[in-house]
Amino acid sequence: MSFRHLIAVAALLGSGYLMAQTASQPAQGAPAAQPTQAAAKTPLKPGDAKAGQAKAATCAACHGIDGNSSSSAYPKLAGQQASYIVRQLELFKSGKRPNPVMIGFVTTLSEQDMRDVAAYFASQKTLPGVADSKLVAKGAALYRGGDKDARIPACMACHGPDGRGNPGPPYPRLAGQHADYVALKLKDWHDGKTWGNDAHEQIMKLVAEGLTDADIAAVSSYVEGLHTASESAANSSAAK
Repeated sequence: MSFRHLIAVAALLGSGYLMAQTASQPAQGAPAAQPTQAAAKTPLKPGDAKAGQAKAATCAACHGIDGNSSSSAYPKLAGQQASYIVRQLELFKSGKRPNPVMIGFVTTLSEQDMRDVAAYFASQKTLPGVADSKLVAKGAALYRGGDKDARIPACMACHGPDGRGNPGPPYPRLAGQHADYVALKLKDWHDGKTWGNDAHEQIMKLVAEGLTDADIAAVSSYVEGLHTASESAANSSAAK
C-alpha cells in the first residue's frame, strides 16, 4: 500500500462510516421495515453520564474514579470519545479484543450500560501529562507531518491537531494519554498484533509498521504532553 493510498484510506474511513449510517436508514417516503416480535427490543437511548457514573464504579480501581488512571498500565478514559469507548467495550465482550481483566467486567454490561459508562467518562476532564523535552521535536514532527519515506502518515490526520480524536469513525483521543501505554499499543501494532477485523482496527497495524523504537518513544511522549490552552487553563484553575 502506497503512502498516498494509506492517507486516503484513513480519510475515507470517516466518510465510509457516515455512509454506512445513512444507508441503514430507510429512504424518505419509504415504509420502514417492521421488526418481528422476536427481534423487537427496547430502543437504546443516548448515553446518560449520571447513570454511567454509578455503573462505572467498578472501573475506578484501574482507570481512576474520574477516568484519570494513576498507573500507566491502564489507559486514561477521561475525555475519551464516547463512541470509541463503546466500540472497545463491545470488542472486549465479544472476545475480539482479548483481555482477561476486562472480560470479567464487561460480561454483564448491556448495550445501554456501555453507552452510559462511555458518556460518563467522556464528560470528565483529562489531566494533561508532561512530554520529555528531548523528544518533543521528533514527536511533533511525526504527529503533525508523518514520515513520507517510511510511509507513516501524520497522526493528526485521524486523531486531530489537538489530539482530541474523532467521534465519527471513531478515532480515539490521544492527548494526555500515558506515554507508556501509547508506546505499548504502538509496539503491538508494529509487531502485527491487533484486534477486530474491520478497517478501523486494521489501519493502525499498517501505520505502525514503519515506526522505529525511537519513533514510538518520541510520538508517545509527545501525545502525553499534548493538550489545548483551554484545557491547561481549566486544570490550573481547578488546582487552586
